[in-house]
Amino acid sequence: MSSQSPSSVGPVSLTHRRRMTIFCFLMLSLFMATLDNQVVSTALPTIIGEFGAIERFGWIGSAYLLAQSAIMPVYGKLGDLFGRKYVMMFAVALFTLGSMLCGLAWSMDSLIAARAFQGLGAGGIMVSIFSINADLFEPRERARYQSFSSLVLMASGSIGPSLGGTMSQYLGWRSIFLINLPIGIVALTGLMLLLPYRRPERQPKIDYLGAILLAISISGVVLWADSQSLFGSALSAPALALPVVSALAIAIWIWVERRAPEPIIPLGLFRDHNFSLLLIVATVSGAVGIGMVNYHALFLQMTTGLSPARAGLFFIAVTGGITLGSLTAGRLISRTGRYKPWLVMGLTLSTLCLCALALLPLHAPFWLIGTLLLAMGIAIGLGQQSPVIGVQIASPPRDVGAATGAVTLSRMGGAALAISVYGAILSDRMMHATISGAGSIAQMSPDRMAALPAAAQEAVAAAYRNAFDWVYLSAMVFAAIGFLAAAMLRPVLLAPPTAAARSGEAPAGLPKTSPPA
Repeated sequence: MSSQSPSSVGPVSLTHRRRMTIFCFLMLSLFMATLDNQVVSTALPTIIGEFGAIERFGWIGSAYLLAQSAIMPVYGKLGDLFGRKYVMMFAVALFTLGSMLCGLAWSMDSLIAARAFQGLGAGGIMVSIFSINADLFEPRERARYQSFSSLVLMASGSIGPSLGGTMSQYLGWRSIFLINLPIGIVALTGLMLLLPYRRPERQPKIDYLGAILLAISISGVVLWADSQSLFGSALSAPALALPVVSALAIAIWIWVERRAPEPIIPLGLFRDHNFSLLLIVATVSGAVGIGMVNYHALFLQMTTGLSPARAGLFFIAVTGGITLGSLTAGRLISRTGRYKPWLVMGLTLSTLCLCALALLPLHAPFWLIGTLLLAMGIAIGLGQQSPVIGVQIASPPRDVGAATGAVTLSRMGGAALAISVYGAILSDRMMHATISGAGSIAQMSPDRMAALPAAAQEAVAAAYRNAFDWVYLSAMVFAAIGFLAAAMLRPVLLAPPTAAARSGEAPAGLPKTSPPA
């Protein structure tokens, strides 16, 4: 069924049932990739209890996100060059293999390496799905089906932490990775049999050098943020070399992009004041919205004594808030034509919630913690759509794809950077903490903590509570930077959709559509 000629393949050449079936397999792949990072979050304390190495705790998440963000721009170009079917299948296969390697990890270092490998597949899944949707659906249909992708993201965020906590508690933490094997095989089989192959008519040149330099620059900054655990000091010679390498890579990247036929990110986009500010906001969005997920889980388990499964239930408040905030912001943006007020409102609320979490007493009531996490989710949701909409409005139609890719890259890069910063702060506060009757806190797991005497449990919880004060304060600084960037945005009024429709053009901020190549 996948051997149709290019000329016969298009949105109108496939039956509705077949397109729906393909779409379901795409959503299954998206669910698998987005669920993974959420599932891992509540299992991390158990993993630390087995492997130790709390100083590298953050790298389980940041290695995944860093690899995912670094590879995203390349996958988009590869889809244009070789066809999206085989690029998507390669990404799913890579992710599935990476999941197996994670489940077989024998040390913290091997798990981190496997997570990076897994992230290389996840980046391709995230990018390819939205490109394939353009091949499957006409423009009017496409907008409706794209919204289902957001529901999948919210669903994975809602059930992921609870599922991860339950599986790690009753089936062992390796099960959260190995469960991806049958899911990946089913998705891969469905795509292989049903997804048509479209041979590209044009052969674009891929800006490999630009993508590599961009990945080096981001990696250097993220590694430097974690240099305390990597090199023992942020001021050591190897640590100080990293920002120099990043700066040099950025300088060369600018030189390369000015000459590349199809640059990864066209430099002309930065002429718009709003584009640069929105990239800062997207970076902060990743730092606060994605980067904090793993640390909320550790905070709940190690300061309250909740089991992984029960701690995962608190994430329903976060993801429920994100859903509420995102739907509310979408309606408000559609009604008023403005995105800046809701973006500023969201970042203001984020800053206040993170400040409150930093100041919570040790034995704060669960309802108060849940309320703050719900408000935090609403704040994230209010600002979730605005960076993408804003850069699309600020970009010429021919560069909308590159601009959207830049926002995604900034968000994932911000998440990876923040995870390293939070991890460095946490490990610095906890590495040398030893409590009588509890031993080294750095290798404490929820199960071990539950077996301690009441006095020792109290001391461990207090030590983690003190460390998390600084973690949440650092996240508050990220949110405050995002607020300042959002406040400096030039107000933009989006054109009403009806006006765009009367003119026969695409809605403001979106590219004009043409039949898929």
